[in-house]
Amino acid sequence: MRMNDLEPTGDLRLRPLSARSVVLSLLLGTHPPQLSARELGRLVERFGVGGSTLRAALSRMVAAGDLVRTETGAGYRLSDRLLDRQTRQDEAVRPSTRAWDGDWEMVVITATGRGPAERAELRTRLTALRLAELREGVWLRPANLDRPLSVPLGRVAQHYTARPGRPAADLAGSLWALDAWAGTARALLAHIDGADRPADRLTAFAAVVRHLLTDPVLPAALLPADWPGEALRAAYTDYRRELIGEIRASVGGRR
Repeated sequence: MRMNDLEPTGDLRLRPLSARSVVLSLLLGTHPPQLSARELGRLVERFGVGGSTLRAALSRMVAAGDLVRTETGAGYRLSDRLLDRQTRQDEAVRPSTRAWDGDWEMVVITATGRGPAERAELRTRLTALRLAELREGVWLRPANLDRPLSVPLGRVAQHYTARPGRPAADLAGSLWALDAWAGTARALLAHIDGADRPADRLTAFAAVVRHLLTDPVLPAALLPADWPGEALRAAYTDYRRELIGEIRASVGGRR
């Protein structure tokens, strides 16, 4: 979620989900991410999406490469591109961390002559790895995440382990807008408490997932007091359990 989706008061402006977003939210929360057209029809009805709207959305999503028809032709599954998104979403909810010993990861971009599209793609990948840009071409973060760097570093960049001379908490505060992130998280938690209709709850938790994808997942020593990251994850985990229960009931207990 973007910070400019917040009013100065902290109130959220959440747009209702489109039929496409409802379908994606359901499939991204399903393992394996595959449902029949009939199952989708029963599920999306709860969120205010009618049959004709769903059929049009499914047709457009297949044409756009978001979905793939199943072998039987009676269902839909996420495309490989969106399977990657599901993996990132799962990791955002349950990030894998390790004890932090004070080291930082540092990635220095060494390649030159890359086009705008290639540079933008690399920035997107580095941001998805929860790295932050200190200055142009230099990205870093505390070395507390247990994950590989899925970037072709040998061709475009070099990866180092560093110990900055600047106090770690000050450096983290300059790299990430921690107070703004926490403010959005608290506003989302408050919004969830007041969301009763299924469509409103799905919309709110879709925003929660987007926000969790931008959590820097810093060591506790570098976070402000009362950091709401874990509370937001717990709220989403509870909702996903509820949603998966509804999906399983709809599909007859399929896992």
